[in-house]
Amino acid sequence: MESLIEPVIPYPALLLRGSEDRILVVADLHIGWEASFSEHGIHIPSQTPKLIEKLAQVIHVALPTQLVILGDVKHAVARVKPEEWRDVPQFFEEALKLVPEIKVVPGNHDGNLAPLTPRNVEILPASGTTLTEDVSLIHGHAWPSPRLLSCSTMIMGHVHPVIGFSDALGFRTFKQVWVKAECNGKILAKTLLKHLKIRTKRKLEIEYEERYRTRPKTSRCIIMPTFNDFIGGQSINRGGRWSKSTSKGDYIGPILRSQSVNIEEAEVHMLDGTFLGRISQLKAFA
Repeated sequence: MESLIEPVIPYPALLLRGSEDRILVVADLHIGWEASFSEHGIHIPSQTPKLIEKLAQVIHVALPTQLVILGDVKHAVARVKPEEWRDVPQFFEEALKLVPEIKVVPGNHDGNLAPLTPRNVEILPASGTTLTEDVSLIHGHAWPSPRLLSCSTMIMGHVHPVIGFSDALGFRTFKQVWVKAECNGKILAKTLLKHLKIRTKRKLEIEYEERYRTRPKTSRCIIMPTFNDFIGGQSINRGGRWSKSTSKGDYIGPILRSQSVNIEEAEVHMLDGTFLGRISQLKAFA
C-alpha cells in the first residue's frame, strides 16, 4: 500500500498514513536556542513549554501512533548547554505522555543528544531511515544511506525554508513554507557512489542493485519548515544559496549539493496549504 503524505494544516508537520501506522513527522526543534541570546545579554524565558503545547495541538488533530523528529532536537551543535539538560528531557517526558513511540533522526545540532533522551526514545542513524516502503526520512546534513534511494519520496529538514516578500516601500516579511521538488534519483545515486569512492564500470542501476539490492527510485523531495517558529530560515526566493547562478557548493547539505533536486522549479506552499508558485517565479517578489 502506498503511503499517504498529508500536511497537518496549519502546522509545520506531516502525517504519513500507511495500512496501520500514523506517523507524525516534525523537524528542527532547536530546544535551548534561548541560551544563545543570553550570551549576548538578551534574556528570554524558556520557550519549551510553548513548543510542547504546540506539539499537543498537532497530536490532537493528527492522532499519530508514533512521532519522528527529523533532527536538531537541541540547539547547541557539539556540547550540551545547561538549559538543554533541563529542557530537552522535559520536552521528551511531556511528549511521551501524548504519543507512545518517539524516534529521532539526528541532525547536525544533536551532538551528545543520547544522555538527554529517555531510554524509550529511539535514536536512529543520521543517514536516515525508511519507516514505510516508499518514503525515506533524513535530517539533511549528512549523506543518505544508499538504501534510502529505494523510496520514491525523500523528506528532509535542515534548510529552514521561508519565503520573503517586499513591498514598494522596501518593507520585508517572511513566512514559513513547504518546498516540494522533483529529484533525479539516478543523479543522487551517482553522486552518492562517488562520495563513497565507489567506481562504477557498469550501468548505474545494475551496479547499485548488486551492491544494495535496490535501484534508485527517488523522484520527489519534500523540505519541511522548522517546527520551532522562533528559529530563523533561509529565504528561498532571494537568490544566494538558492540562486541558479551560484555554484553547487553554496547549497545547504549534500543532497541539494548533488544537484539532483530541481530547486528552481520546486513548488512552494504556505503552512495553511496555499500554493504560492515555483521558486523561479517567486524571486520577483523577494
